[in-house]
Amino acid sequence: MINFNPYYNPYPSRRSLVYAKNGMVSTSQPLAAHAGLEMLQAGGNAIDAALATAIALTVVEPTSNGIGSDAFALIWAGDKLHGLNASGPSPGSISIDKVAQKGHEKIPAWGWLPVTVPGAVAGWAAASEKFGRLPFPKLFEPAHRYAEQGYPLSPVLARNWARAYRIYSDNLKGEEFKEWFSTFAPGGRAPYPGEIWSSQNMAETLGKIAETQGKSFYQGSLAEKIIKAAQSHGGFLTEEDLKNYNAQWVQPLGMDYGRYRVWEIPPNGQGLAALMALGILKTLPGEDGPPEEFYHREIEALKLGLTDGMAQITDPDAMKVSPEKLLSSEYLEERARLIGKRALTPGPGQPPSGGTVYLAAADGEGNMVSFIQSNFMGFGSGVVVPGTGISMQNRGFSFQMDPEHPNALAGGKKTYHTIIPGFLTRDDKGVGPFGVMGGYMQTQGHLQVIRKMIDQNLSPQAALDAPRWQWIEGRKVAVEKSFPEHIASSLADRGHQIEVRLESGSFGRGQIILKERNGVLVGGTEPRTDSHIASF
Repeated sequence: MINFNPYYNPYPSRRSLVYAKNGMVSTSQPLAAHAGLEMLQAGGNAIDAALATAIALTVVEPTSNGIGSDAFALIWAGDKLHGLNASGPSPGSISIDKVAQKGHEKIPAWGWLPVTVPGAVAGWAAASEKFGRLPFPKLFEPAHRYAEQGYPLSPVLARNWARAYRIYSDNLKGEEFKEWFSTFAPGGRAPYPGEIWSSQNMAETLGKIAETQGKSFYQGSLAEKIIKAAQSHGGFLTEEDLKNYNAQWVQPLGMDYGRYRVWEIPPNGQGLAALMALGILKTLPGEDGPPEEFYHREIEALKLGLTDGMAQITDPDAMKVSPEKLLSSEYLEERARLIGKRALTPGPGQPPSGGTVYLAAADGEGNMVSFIQSNFMGFGSGVVVPGTGISMQNRGFSFQMDPEHPNALAGGKKTYHTIIPGFLTRDDKGVGPFGVMGGYMQTQGHLQVIRKMIDQNLSPQAALDAPRWQWIEGRKVAVEKSFPEHIASSLADRGHQIEVRLESGSFGRGQIILKERNGVLVGGTEPRTDSHIASF
């Protein structure tokens, strides 16, 4: 267990640490957190709670995820950590040439072209079958209730919804997007804070998924509707693409850091980049010095790790360099030697050849779950399958149109994925799940909260409350308005191009649950959104 002072939080916060003995769920929406708590109190375990929360989030936070999402999870069960990759590949028939023939120099952000096979539903079913205790349909009850009866929007959710409506109104003009507007802007606008929104179509779809253990989504009536919509608007998705999909159980990637081992999902997730940044920091001499040195090293290590990650990470079957070589001490030491006193403009190294929702859940039996799912870029592709409420992700947008790039678009291939769950262990025992959602901010958020907890001994809540920085590109670094001015000024003196941002929306949203030595659970939740910890 991390040895933090529960009374010490150097950052202004209106949130307190939460302690509980029997179970805990932490996520960005209170209603979703209580959906998970409902499962725990019904005799379910942490896996049941996490899945019910994830399913509910498709309804109560559609600005970030949906039934057509992808998902990843790290699950501590049976004194072992298990990885779940529920991201889907591109359609088998798509290619760079075919996309170019449609007039595109890069993958478009919206419409059916960037839609890959959605994996979240298969992930829910796989996790429930392997580790769940409650019947699969039981997990859908809260989400179905929220979709059918409606729920009032919380403030940050409403703000994000309004922002998405403005963007989609400006950019989504074709027939294929009409269902999005009728589903999520039925009154010709985004719903206001406190206004009740519901979706009967979504409620019916959730019911079909629950009844069929998810099969209807991939080879039943729902699959037929998805394929009909795709083929009506020039999409490449086929019946075979859906029918042949299965979520995968994978071996998590881990790295020792301090007295702990930090775990990430392996590629095609970008967690490898966070581990590389931590590995680079490990090779540097002690950090005794002014406060700006701590941040300077963090930023420089992240630049190197994330630059390498974006150059190398893709479908594991297509990677030209293995994760093991990228995490080798020799390569990380070589990269660390680039870090000096001034900001660098990073480029990828030469290793040896060879908008998202996050939740954490734990129960009193020792099971713990780090779970993340996303549509990408807010609502995703802007495509909603008619009559279903299924909003489709647009993960294919991350593919490259350069055939020489490791992440080049190809049929049946998984793309570089931004969403990553994290987990901590110590002495082969589970310590707890952590995560920070938010596109390319996720590796940066993981690095920052881990450093705050392990290197500075801050509590989970203090680590989440701390002002964050975000590397944008080159030497450009954005900082929150609460970031200490004297440190920002010192970083600027070192060559960092500092930009102060008034809004905190781009700095990620995190959740952390840790288990004390006596089995008591302690949680922290994100102050930058409508977060909540439900526990008992």
